[in-house]
Amino acid sequence: MADLSKLQEYRDKLQGARFSGVRTVRDASGEEVTYRSQGEMERAVAALDAEIATLQQRRPQQVRFQTSKGI
Repeated sequence: MADLSKLQEYRDKLQGARFSGVRTVRDASGEEVTYRSQGEMERAVAALDAEIATLQQRRPQQVRFQTSKGI
């Protein structure tokens, strides 16, 4: 899994390409990806957004248990 900054960088590049009408994007590793349509690019952006949101979620710092003996 990529780290948050790389995912955000790739998402920005993909958004820029999408808005300029370009369908080919080069990722951080130098690999070139050509999308067939705007819809495919939108789905890729949505998938990146979901992954970024998952990584940005805060995890609970403290968990409390409340127990009883049932008496």
